[in-house]
Amino acid sequence: MGISQIEMKYRERFYLSERQSQRARRIFPNGVTHDARHHEPFPVCVTEVDGCYKTTLEGHRLIDFWMGHGSLILGHGHPNVVKAVQDQILKGTHYSASHELEAEWGQLVVELVPSAEKVRFTNSGTEATLMALRLARIATGRSKVLKLAGHFHGWHDQLIPAADGTPADGNWRQPGISASVHDDLVVVPPNDISAVERAIAEHEPACVILEPTGGRWGAVPIRGEYLRQLRELTNRFGVLLVFDEVITGFRVSPGGAQQEYEVTPDLTTLAKILAGGLPGGCLAGRADLLEYLEYEHPSGLKMKHPGTYNGNPLSAAVGIAALREIQSGSACEVANESARYFREQLNRMFSEKGVNWVAYGDFSLTKILPNYRGVMPESDHFLPYKNEHRLIDQPISRELTRSFRSATLINGVDLMGWGAIMSAVHSKEVLDSSVTGISEAIDMLQQEKMIS
Repeated sequence: MGISQIEMKYRERFYLSERQSQRARRIFPNGVTHDARHHEPFPVCVTEVDGCYKTTLEGHRLIDFWMGHGSLILGHGHPNVVKAVQDQILKGTHYSASHELEAEWGQLVVELVPSAEKVRFTNSGTEATLMALRLARIATGRSKVLKLAGHFHGWHDQLIPAADGTPADGNWRQPGISASVHDDLVVVPPNDISAVERAIAEHEPACVILEPTGGRWGAVPIRGEYLRQLRELTNRFGVLLVFDEVITGFRVSPGGAQQEYEVTPDLTTLAKILAGGLPGGCLAGRADLLEYLEYEHPSGLKMKHPGTYNGNPLSAAVGIAALREIQSGSACEVANESARYFREQLNRMFSEKGVNWVAYGDFSLTKILPNYRGVMPESDHFLPYKNEHRLIDQPISRELTRSFRSATLINGVDLMGWGAIMSAVHSKEVLDSSVTGISEAIDMLQQEKMIS
C-alpha cells in the first residue's frame, strides 16, 4: 500500500519534527515519553506555547486542545502562574523541609473541595490513586477494589487493568501484572448501579473508585443521578467511595464534580490543575482516613509514605497561583461554555458535510465519535446511543485515527485523539477556526476515500 496524500503532506509540513523523531527513537521506545504522544509516521515537535497555541519546530502555529493533558485550564503562560515560577525559582526548588507554601496550597484544597478535611501531597495522579487504595485497605481491613470498565486511574498495577474501554471478551489482564493483583480487582460496567450492588454483596470491596464524569475524561459520560445512587449504596454497605478528580478537579467547577453534583466521596484524588501545569498531586478526604498516615495511630497501622518531591515549593507556588485564579469559578465557567459552543459548531459542520460523526461531552471536555449510527443531538445534554457503553466505547480504526490526526495537524489543529480539552482562553474566534480546520481535515479524508 502506497503512502497517502495526507501522509505526504504531513511529512512535507513537519519535516524538522521527523528529523527530531529519528533522533528520539534512538533514545526512547517509539521515540516518545508518554504513550498518548505516539503518532505514526512521527509526532510533531513543539518548541514553545502561548495561550491556547503551540508552535512546532518548523514554526507552524497549532491550536492546542491538549492543554497540558488537561492541567492548563488557565491556558499556557498565564501571567500570575509565570510570575509564581519566576519568584520561587530564585528562592529554591527543593528545601527538604516543611515550608509555608505547602500549608497555603493545602488550605486552598480544603477550602475548595467539599470532601477535603485533610490533604497529603504526592507527585502525580497515579501516586494519589495508589495512596487512596492503600488507605482504603488499611481502614477497612479488606483487599478488593471495585472499578468501572474503561475508567483510567493511572498506570500502577492495581488500577491499570480495565482502563482501555470495553473489550467484547471481557479480558482485562495486563502484561507484567501478577495474577494475585488482578484477582483483587472487581470490574463492573459503567452506569449500571445494579451491577455495583451485586459486586459489593459478593466481593465486599474496600472501596469503589471512579472518574465522576465518566472514564477517560467522559468517553462514556456519568452524571449526577448515578453518583447519588452510588453514594447511597456505598454508605449502606460500609464501602468507601473514591472520586478520581485528577481531570475534573478544579475544572468542572472550583470544587470539582463533587461540588457540581453535590455528592461527597470519602476520598478524592487530585492532580493536573492542582499544580497549575507542574508535577503535583494529592489525596484529600475524611480526616479519620488520612490520619492513617500519622505516626502512632491508635490502631498501630501507619501507612508509610515518603516521596522526594511531595509538596515541593515550586509546585506549591504555582499551584497556589492557579487555584487562586480558579476560586471565583469564572475560568471553569468560560471553559465549560467554550466546550458547549465547540460541540454545537462541530455538530452543525458534521451535518452540513453529511458525515456520520457526532460531538458530545460534558463541561469543558469534548469527544468526537466517527461512524455514528444513532440519533443525532437536539441539545447539549445529548448522550450518543442513549449512553450504551458497548456501542460508544468501540475501537476506532487505527488507520482512520492516524490519518485524521495527521490531517488536523496539517490544518493547524492539535486535538487530543478524538477529543478536545478546553481552557478559559479558547475564544469563539479560535473555536471557529478550529472547526474550519477539522472540516478541511474531513475533506482530506474524503479525498482519500477513507470516509464517505
